[in-house]
Amino acid sequence: MNSRETAEYMFEKDLFSQWLGIELTEIKENYCLIKMPVKPEMINGLGTVHGGVTFAFADSALAFSSNNSGEAAVALNCYINFTKAAKNGDVLTAESILLNDTRKTAIYDITIKNQNDEVVAGFRGTVYKIGKKVTELKHL
Repeated sequence: MNSRETAEYMFEKDLFSQWLGIELTEIKENYCLIKMPVKPEMINGLGTVHGGVTFAFADSALAFSSNNSGEAAVALNCYINFTKAAKNGDVLTAESILLNDTRKTAIYDITIKNQNDEVVAGFRGTVYKIGKKVTELKHL
């Protein structure tokens, strides 16, 4: 499978990313650009997108970029900096770029922007390569 096919294979099994409304926009090895519309149920008590939704969106970008080579990787450490509040009706993009790659770990930088190209959040994720192929993992 190529990178796009691997990401699509994962997406078919990722019901949470589907529920968020994520769309795979661009997929290359160790890279992805995904899109997500903000829905009313994603809004918190202050009228902005819940931070957990933004984090989950970035985490999905991490998953689709760090696994699309076919080697399975899981999040080891992640952190996020929120820079601008996202609102209902926004369309967010998350771009995941590989920063460092070793035999067992990799670090990705994910930038989340709104439809006006304004940075909403910056996310850094470290993954651990578990030594299995994505297609070898069992699903419910």
